[in-house]
Amino acid sequence: MSLMTSTAAPNSPEFQRNREAYEARIVDLHKRRTRALVGGPEKARLLHKKRKQLLPRERLAAVLDPGSPFLEFGQLAGDGLYEGVPPGGSIITGVGLVCGRACMLMIHDATVKGGTYYGITAKKHVRAQMFAWQHRLPCITMVQSGGANLPEQAHIFPDDGQFGSIFYNQIRMSAEGITQIATVHGPSTAGGAYLPALCDEAVIVRNQGAMFLAGPELVYAATKEEVDIETLGGGEMHSRISGVTDHLAENDGHAIAIVRGIVANLGTAAKQRWDVVPPLPPRHDPREIYGIVSADNRHPTDNREVLLRLIDDSDLQEFKPLYGDTMICGFARIKGFQIGILANNGVIFSESALKGAHFIELCCQRDIPLLFMADVSGFMVGKAVEQQGIAKHGAKFMTAMASANVPRYTLITGGSYAAAYLAMCGRPFKPNVMMMWPTGRAALMGPEQAATTLGLVRENIHRREGTSWSDEEREQFKQPIREQFESFSSPYNYASNLWCDMVIDPLETRDTMALLLELAGRVPARDTHFGVFRM
Repeated sequence: MSLMTSTAAPNSPEFQRNREAYEARIVDLHKRRTRALVGGPEKARLLHKKRKQLLPRERLAAVLDPGSPFLEFGQLAGDGLYEGVPPGGSIITGVGLVCGRACMLMIHDATVKGGTYYGITAKKHVRAQMFAWQHRLPCITMVQSGGANLPEQAHIFPDDGQFGSIFYNQIRMSAEGITQIATVHGPSTAGGAYLPALCDEAVIVRNQGAMFLAGPELVYAATKEEVDIETLGGGEMHSRISGVTDHLAENDGHAIAIVRGIVANLGTAAKQRWDVVPPLPPRHDPREIYGIVSADNRHPTDNREVLLRLIDDSDLQEFKPLYGDTMICGFARIKGFQIGILANNGVIFSESALKGAHFIELCCQRDIPLLFMADVSGFMVGKAVEQQGIAKHGAKFMTAMASANVPRYTLITGGSYAAAYLAMCGRPFKPNVMMMWPTGRAALMGPEQAATTLGLVRENIHRREGTSWSDEEREQFKQPIREQFESFSSPYNYASNLWCDMVIDPLETRDTMALLLELAGRVPARDTHFGVFRM
């Protein structure tokens, strides 16, 4: 047992400044979430009600077990990317309990542009599928979609990871015994029709749901055949004649009841493979994290103080505490689940990289999941560290991290820059889930570093050309660069582009991690085979 001692001073002016700044960020986070929860414009929502349809989030609430949590993915996806499209990208995705079984829910929001697919919609749907595949979760898709948004075809149609990948994933998951279920709640055209057709079981709502490769207007244009919606693709037709659907529901509520019945008969769920002990709260108040995380990006945060407010009983069995101390490594529990934590406490030196690689090996050998808590400006640079082989030692760390077949999670709590972003299991290294706090940032380099670097490049040009510039001109050149890098590195830019899965309040971290670990523990362990370590 290694109980860390806190030296935080909650009454200090710095703590108070940090807390006020963080609380303002939390207010901003909840405003953004509220916008995402509303869905499309009031006119579209009222039309749903007029048709006696449940709104998308009402469908979500109805299918979930009462009082159970819902872990939403990509809630802020697409925010600001498209005119008139609110955060969420016209689809709701996330994991929740249905009849006691964890399922991936993918619910079209037809109040937003008729539930049509933008590039971010397809990306979000595929990301949800990949998480479901990785964790072997049954997939429930609630369909009401006009298919592809035609002007978006370059971002929807031709490439891997776009709309076509959704169909491929459905087929391959079904082949592996991962159940695919769909409900059709409204008109669903083209790709929207293939979604339920490719499922194991499909439910359609009478006189409301419809599915066809081409709607009545397009059929007439192509064949001069006049046909109404119900005859062409309504619930009665598909349930009695075509056989495309398997269950005919009377309304949204009935369709959802049928889905719950299907899930209830999926057989025995996988058992938890990890030993989970009764959870203990941290010995220090997690709300103090607001006052500990530095409000000034240029001032580092003491992440030991953060850790002892996240882990059970503030108990960290630290690994190599006296060596490579800019990388904190240790075994802990979060809400009863064992976890191996790697947290930055400064730049990454050769020693910290080697320590991290060694620790990852231990976790792989013991089947302990990994949490990377990133707050790092980069790897150390300079002649001395290059001669010591920092590139080689950093490569060892990356090799161990990328090879690890235990569940891996990334939480960006502060800045995460350059190669250190990648080494701390950045998005390209495929963590199970990547999260950011509102203070999280990620980019090739920090705003001031970028401005200084590009300013030096401009200085060299002036020198070669025999010209000069004033201090005022230099600042005018650098300020837009700072702003550009600050905007790019924002957690909300990452969330909008789905470069991270979610932005969370620090106070949500323990619950979120517990939900993720519960899911991961129901998947069989995988052996790790490490790549070549350059010695």
